[in-house]
Amino acid sequence: MAERTVEDRLREEYFKLLPDIRFASEQLETKIRHCVLPVSRRPDKHEQVIVTSRIKDCESAIDALRRDKEVRKFNQEQPDLYTLTDLKDLAGVRVLVFPEARLHELNATLAEQFSDWVPNHVMDAEESGDPLAFTYYGRLDAVTNVFAEFQVVSMLIGQFWDVEHSVMYKPSPQYRGVARSLEMQECTHNVYRALKEFEKTFEKLIESP
Repeated sequence: MAERTVEDRLREEYFKLLPDIRFASEQLETKIRHCVLPVSRRPDKHEQVIVTSRIKDCESAIDALRRDKEVRKFNQEQPDLYTLTDLKDLAGVRVLVFPEARLHELNATLAEQFSDWVPNHVMDAEESGDPLAFTYYGRLDAVTNVFAEFQVVSMLIGQFWDVEHSVMYKPSPQYRGVARSLEMQECTHNVYRALKEFEKTFEKLIESP
């Protein structure tokens, strides 16, 4: 019988953890929906707040753990070095917000409610100032063996990320090199800048007398 690889062991670990990952996702979504309810129930017609949850699938979790390593591969001689419980986002919730002013209000509310969680914000490499997304990870009292993560992000940027991820990462690993190219990074930065400018201009015009 062939010896089990690190990947085999991690797949086994994943399916043992899966009930807890699902429970963590449900618990985090419920808690966040409760926190944002006072804000999300009083938006103007143009304002939107959408809360979604997800769990990382098995192969994505293994790939993420592999990418965390300096050599981007597992040492098959030391399988005990690796565990999926090191990942900070096995369960996740995203809060999509429009416009930007509402984003900051919701982030402040959630940061206060999850004050013991660790900030891990997503920054635009070519810009200073506010993050592209406010991201936090931690453990829930009801599920202490896996980390969960939540993110508060502009609806425009969050939906752009969904499209970018499905085009660049899902179809084939070879496209990841395209995403990392300097040309594509510059185009992505321009998209961020345009989406931010759209929100700022929109807010300025609707507030004008």
